[in-house]
Amino acid sequence: MKRAVMLSAILSLCSGAHAQVPGSDVSAPPGQEIRMRNLEQQVGTLAEEVALLRRELNALRDAKSPDATPESRILLASAHVEPGTFSSSSAIAAPEATAQVPQTAEVSAQPQTFGGATSNAKLLNPDISLIGDFIGTAGHNTVSPSPSLQLHETEVGMQAIIDPYSRADAFISFGETGVSVEEGYITFTSLPAGLLLKVGKMRAEFGKVNTTHNHALPWIDRPLVTNNLVGGEDGIDDAGMSLSHFIPAPKGWFMEGTAQVYRGDSDDVFTAYRRQDLGVVGHIRAYRDLSESTNLDLGVSYARGNSAGLVTVPNPSAFFTNIYAGDATLRWKPLRRAVYKNLLLRTELFWSARDQLSPLNIFQTQHAFGMYASGEYRLNRRWTVGGRFDRSGHATNANLTDTGLSGILTYWPSEFSQIRGQYRFGHLALANPGDFSLANEFLFQFLFVMGAHGAHPF
Repeated sequence: MKRAVMLSAILSLCSGAHAQVPGSDVSAPPGQEIRMRNLEQQVGTLAEEVALLRRELNALRDAKSPDATPESRILLASAHVEPGTFSSSSAIAAPEATAQVPQTAEVSAQPQTFGGATSNAKLLNPDISLIGDFIGTAGHNTVSPSPSLQLHETEVGMQAIIDPYSRADAFISFGETGVSVEEGYITFTSLPAGLLLKVGKMRAEFGKVNTTHNHALPWIDRPLVTNNLVGGEDGIDDAGMSLSHFIPAPKGWFMEGTAQVYRGDSDDVFTAYRRQDLGVVGHIRAYRDLSESTNLDLGVSYARGNSAGLVTVPNPSAFFTNIYAGDATLRWKPLRRAVYKNLLLRTELFWSARDQLSPLNIFQTQHAFGMYASGEYRLNRRWTVGGRFDRSGHATNANLTDTGLSGILTYWPSEFSQIRGQYRFGHLALANPGDFSLANEFLFQFLFVMGAHGAHPF
């Protein structure tokens, strides 16, 4: 469009210049003849520029057409006028009565560059992000002490749409104990009957906290029940397949069902002693908007696999662990009145039934219960306050119960960094029932994000 405007301006200038050259007037004074000669030379220069721009415009049209040839694209590159070598303002300036002849505008050919970091090449690259999680701890805890300072985790995420039918997500965790693939799976989004299939290594759809990465938690640590009954920080995280489908629901409700099959290895929860010792997970979610500012999210979950830590037991494949869970989340966010004010209330309940051998080598099933309840309120754009109550039995000994209480304060310098402090009190059980240890700790956390990191499950 700019080239067309320039071409029109030059054509009008040329026509005006030709109108001012009276070639048949032989009685013109000598000074006027010099000016006419200079005008004729400038008109010749402008004519050359017009011809060059016409060739470039034609080459541009040919290159944009479906039948464009490589020759036309090369012609377009060779017809390029170097910026700064031609100025319309200098062309229209009236020359003075002098015999000096202006120089012809220089035209340089700029070769076309093929390959490299072009915009089309960038489209093939995934969204890459890096999240750093630095944690410090001070205080007293003899049962589960943490390092005073640690770069707890550095997570590298790569996410991309592969084709119109699938997308891929991979999250690699670099920690002080090594490198691991936290998640890496492909999602097929265009299956018949509205099905959604995931294949790879992923966090199981079991409750809320189990699906959440460390940096997305509203606390620095994880609830006690997660550590005691659901495998700790990694939780139920294994290689397998997941199939989800929307479930018909009453008016105003959104419901989704998920069925998952895993290899059967998940830290301290499940262990596959044989190839056929698979683990299964089921989850049903129900969501409803109570008003334009409030919504309710409910869920029930079930997981089953072979009990972990029984390698020396005869026939360990006969021992199972069944975990049942229920979760409820209430969100309030008045978008019309205060964008940066919101309230989130959440609780999860867990029941664990673990088969094992007693100290007397007698088959037994330990039934342990655990829960947490948390609240989080965002005061303004920068500050958030929250609290959490924990209570949980131990999976291997239900007679041992831990209790905890935490207060959290979070500051957001921006959407790409976060500073958080947490006071944590613990009433932690020891090896013998009735014995306990008190823990008083202060934790602080610095989070930073680089690159495009996709949103986590809502």
